[in-house]
Amino acid sequence: MSKQPRKEFLLETAYRLFNEQGYHATGIDMILAASGVSKATLYKYFRTKDELILEVLRRRHDEFDAVVDSYIQNYLNNNGEGASAHRVVLVIFDALNDWINSEQFFGCNFINASAEYGAKDDPIHRFAAVHKESLRDKVKTLLTGLKNSQREMLADQLLMLIDGAIVAAQVRGDSKSALTAKKAATALIAPYT
Repeated sequence: MSKQPRKEFLLETAYRLFNEQGYHATGIDMILAASGVSKATLYKYFRTKDELILEVLRRRHDEFDAVVDSYIQNYLNNNGEGASAHRVVLVIFDALNDWINSEQFFGCNFINASAEYGAKDDPIHRFAAVHKESLRDKVKTLLTGLKNSQREMLADQLLMLIDGAIVAAQVRGDSKSALTAKKAATALIAPYT
């Protein structure tokens, strides 16, 4: 077992297995065997498998949010006063491209979770929706200087392109999907710049 705290190692192991096997196909016994953590230890931290999944998703949400924020901040730092408020949203596609073409890409944890936990009132499905809504809000916030109705419409369209790029990469193995989506996003944003 790793030298890191048991809870952290357990979460990392569960995250890896959920990515590789799926949420339903990954049983508690599989997580225990791969992590070397006892059942008592697992249940000390998580009362149910669903609680473990939710914590993995929360951490993935925070991680994804931090990565996107760092790409945005780098863009702003590199472009200073010349940074276009509408063009900054395009760096999200750069972050997606780097992720899609990394060894850490297994598709979207939130799309996968919402597919496996399809009931709209399921806490896992609801958290996946919260993640997507949070990304939509981030995009909307970046679209300054527009009427609210324009921001709403453009944020919805850009989120469709983001999710579409992820699905194209996952399902079709399209390693250029984020760059293709970025071109479409550029065309959508052009009338507002």
